[in-house]
Amino acid sequence: MTTPGVPLGYDNRTGRPRGLLTRALGAVLPGVRGVNGQARPYAAAWAAHNARALRTPGRRWVVLGDSMSQGVGASAWDAGWVDQVAADLAAEGLPLVVVNLSATGARTADVLDQQLPVLRALPPAQGTDDPDVVTVMVGSNDLFAGGRLRRGLPDTTARLVAALPRGAVVATLPQPRTAARRSNLHVLEAAARGDVVAVDMAAEGPTSWRGRLAPDFFHPNDAGYAQIAKALLPHVRRALDT
Repeated sequence: MTTPGVPLGYDNRTGRPRGLLTRALGAVLPGVRGVNGQARPYAAAWAAHNARALRTPGRRWVVLGDSMSQGVGASAWDAGWVDQVAADLAAEGLPLVVVNLSATGARTADVLDQQLPVLRALPPAQGTDDPDVVTVMVGSNDLFAGGRLRRGLPDTTARLVAALPRGAVVATLPQPRTAARRSNLHVLEAAARGDVVAVDMAAEGPTSWRGRLAPDFFHPNDAGYAQIAKALLPHVRRALDT
């Protein structure tokens, strides 16, 4: 499947099948099955949106990441944190043209190998010379995969941070795991150098997920995404000044 107008025919999918555990849980738990069923239509909706966005004049916001930036778990494909932040900024007189390259199931290496090449191949934004705003939220799938993916996450994060455009907004991982803490150090060190803008999700993200999870009890619902949007909004706003 290709998306007209999007470089390299990118379609907001990793090309990998859903993981074995997710498939197994979806077979027996209706809540997991329902949220799993959002992945394809949400990807298709974003791919169609991206094709339109590339023809829309205005300053561009390019979103990189996984299902959290796809809005999986929300009531609609455009009810996740990305659209909530975009709506808030538009209400402030700061409209952005969103190009969302995230993909459900994406790992940190997928952002490096699949999404960043598309970002680099995007045509210039129409009607403006302002640089793209870039945000990244990824790493949870590496953590939950375990094994070599979890062990390699810090090194992959270091490679990702080094490859991002200067000033990119990068969310840290809130999970209390050694691999997450080591990965976050690379983000925080890059932020201290002024290379990226770090969002400390442990400190700025939701303090409680009570009432804020989708029926799979993993992805946020609309209220959960509102909390994520609250954490990201000031950093995206600040990135507009860079």
